[in-house]
Amino acid sequence: MNPYAVPEISVQDLAQKIKAGEKFTIVDVREVWETELARIDDERVVVVPMSRISEEGENAFPEETRDLQAGIVVMCHHGVRSAKITAWMKQKGWQNVVSLRGGIADYAEQVDPSVGTY
Repeated sequence: MNPYAVPEISVQDLAQKIKAGEKFTIVDVREVWETELARIDDERVVVVPMSRISEEGENAFPEETRDLQAGIVVMCHHGVRSAKITAWMKQKGWQNVVSLRGGIADYAEQVDPSVGTY
């Protein structure tokens, strides 16, 4: 479900990018309590809750994700919040940002059940 018409990546394609060791960042926009229930254990993941983005805008993002050319995959629970944030980031000038279709729920179901569900 992508009401924001933003570029998306499938959970399978994300898993391939991780396995291939590609250089990119996964911005997890879920709240911290959600990341404690289910998470992709990878050094590329940074947690920037949507609530914090709403308050701080671009200042909510760590330095490595402020590069408008950096490869970024935005992730949430089911893909709705990530699509919204991806649309916002595109408006702000980020060039290589995509939303994870289906979010961590689909990732857990289709790729790696060890990430957890909730």
